[in-house]
Order: sequence, then structure tokens, then C-alpha cells
Amino acid sequence: MTRVGRGTPCGKLLRRYWQPIALTDEMAGPRAVKAVRVLGEDLVLFRDGARYGLIERQCAHRGADLAYGRLEGGGLRCSFHGWLFAPDGRCLETPAEPQASRLCEHIRLRAYPVAEKSGIVFAYLGESEAPAFPHFDAFIAPPEYTFAFKGYWDCNWLQALEVGIDPAHASWLHKFFEDEDPAANYGRQFRGLPSDAQIPISKVLREFDRPEIRVERTEYGMRLQTLRRISEAQTHIRVTNVLFPQAFVIPMNAEMTISQWHVPVDDTGCYWYSIFTSFGAPVDKETMRSQRLKTYPAPEYKPIFHRDNHWGFDADQQEKQTFTGMGFDINIHDQWACESQGRIADRTRENLGTTDKGIVLYRRLLLDAIRKNEAGERPMMVLEPAKASELTGPPAIDGIGPTAAMDDYWKSADAKRRQQAAWAA
Repeated sequence: MTRVGRGTPCGKLLRRYWQPIALTDEMAGPRAVKAVRVLGEDLVLFRDGARYGLIERQCAHRGADLAYGRLEGGGLRCSFHGWLFAPDGRCLETPAEPQASRLCEHIRLRAYPVAEKSGIVFAYLGESEAPAFPHFDAFIAPPEYTFAFKGYWDCNWLQALEVGIDPAHASWLHKFFEDEDPAANYGRQFRGLPSDAQIPISKVLREFDRPEIRVERTEYGMRLQTLRRISEAQTHIRVTNVLFPQAFVIPMNAEMTISQWHVPVDDTGCYWYSIFTSFGAPVDKETMRSQRLKTYPAPEYKPIFHRDNHWGFDADQQEKQTFTGMGFDINIHDQWACESQGRIADRTRENLGTTDKGIVLYRRLLLDAIRKNEAGERPMMVLEPAKASELTGPPAIDGIGPTAAMDDYWKSADAKRRQQAAWAA
């Protein structure tokens, strides 16, 4: 399940889906050329006006690195001998060859389709026709209501994804010993107020640390409900979702959700890509970007804390302020939890508990999809346009409601939030 190169069973499966490969912000400068490594393939992404190209990184002539090429002539020109490649991989010119040469007509680099969605550049690396994008909130919200960011983790994609399928860990890994003013924590997860509540989510997680977890299969993957009973009358519910194969959708606060993909660079490293979607006011992109660049700085978006500096661990802070002693950015907490298992964890040594029921179901879904794909069948979420248009939402709710009517509560909370949103109704 962690081997993703060309020809591997999981690699062939993941190539049936659109994969995030860059932020559109990364392609905004005067020289829109970027080296990309995804699913073990070394590629180069470039933009010529409004048109993107994604081709093999090594020039078809003698293998020079096209990431250092020149944007000109409607494509990307190799700096070694001037061979010019179009966005679809065709060789347009071989200028060092004799004037009458037709060599370029026989040269072509592997190229992949590219699409922009909500601040992220997606690529399709499969051989069959690309699937349609589902009409999920993160894809249909207007640009002013979304914000995209990414970060690198030094471990395989699967154990990185599984942190989002584990709702029990939030009461421990993200435990803060002090509650802060929610108004001063714009753009921060687990620091605001749930819907219909006056108790900070940090207090809920800290004081009610044995949640009941419910898991169900859905058309898009699965839904998790995490219930923390506050009293006989009130229960906190957190509804999260897995979008098969590599994303989850979770609530950040009462007004905003996070859709996050974990994309293999290769077998032992991955990038997470997040789309934040607001149902309230337009997103303050500059605040959210500046917050995240402090720990995941451009241009590589690799974290300032990692295994080589012990993820910023501070024993005094662990005693007095946070459960981990690794600062207040929960991405670093999650990063440590995933990276410290090793780049590819030995799953024969783990002992799963009842709170891991979501992880158990997800692994079954993944193995089933690999088997179906190997057998030539259509796996889950490889969508035709008509089916893609039917898949909306999904609801991701964080709120406190009546204990006796939790299902009714989260559904009505989602409906209310959509009715009040400027774009979602």
C-alpha cells in the first residue's frame, strides 16, 4: 500500500485519480517553471500564458534538466542544445540540427493533463481517461472563499493520511493546557468555538478524552462521527470524512472546513495539500499564508522542525503548556506522530484498538480498490461527469447539540450553515 512507482499495484491505482502537484502561487512569477516529483516520477511543470504543461524532467536529447530551461516559443526550451518542447510533450524544434532535419517530428516526452482547482494545480498521471472532479465544496466555492497551502512530511503517504482518520488522537496530541481567546486565533484549528457553544474546543478535547467513534461507508469513501458527551443533555460531535483515495475533509471551526490530500513524492516522502473553505466571510488569505509560512517556508515548504532537530521539542513547554512540548502549530504535532513511526512503519508491530476502526475500514477500502484496479474493474471515485455532479458537500461539522438527537443535529447544522453562506445555498 505504500509502494507507488510506475507499475506497482498501488501506484497504478493512485494514477487513476487527479493528484495535487503544486500551489498556483508557485506558478505566479515571471518564470513559471517548477521541478515536480510525484508518485516517484521526476517531472517539470511550466505555464505558458494560461496553458500549463507537465512533462518529463529530462530532455529527450541527452537528458539535461528541463527545470532549468527557458520559457519561450510556446513551450519549454532546453538550455543545453535549445530543443523546444510543447506542453503536450511534442518536440517543436531541434535548432542545432541541420536546417532540413525532421528529427523533432519523431521526438516526444511523456506529458500529463493539468487542471487548476481552488489554488492548487492538479495532474492526472494515468493512462486511461481522467475522471471528473466531484462537486465538493472545496472545488465549487468562489476563489475568495478558499485558501490553499501545502507542506512536506518525511514519511510515506499512507501513514500521513491516517492521522486524519484517527479522531481520538486530538484529545492527546493536540492538548493545550491553557485556553486562548478564540477571536485572536483566526485560521487556527482546535482553538475556536464549536457551533452552538460557548466552550472552547480546546477545553472539550482536554476534558472529554474518551470519545465514542462511529464509522460508516459512503459513496465517496467514509464518514466518521466522534461523540464526546458533555452532559446528559449535550454532546459534542465532530463529523469528518475520507474522500477516497487520499483526502479527508474536517471542520476547522464553525465556519471553515479543511480538505487535505496526502500526495506521495515517492515511497518514503509526501506533501500534504490543504484547501480551506469558508462558509462565512471571505478568507483572509494573507493572514493564513503568513501563519503557515513560519513553519513551512517557501519555496520547498519543508518544515523548520523535523526529526533532525527533534521536531522542536521543549521539555519545559511539555510540562507547562502543551501535551507534546512541540509548539502550538498542530501540523507539527501531526508531523511528529507520522514521521516518528519511520519513513515506512512496520505495521506487523502495531496493536490497533477500537478507536482505530476508521483506519481499519480505510485499509480495507484501499486494498479492495487495488484488487479491483488490477482486475480491470473501475475503483471507487473514478467518476463519470454525471456521477461527479451528484457528489456534493460533504458535511464537516464541529458543534454541541442535544445528546438524544445527534444525527438530526449535525445534519441541520450543516443545512443551516449552507443556507447562511453567500455561495453555498
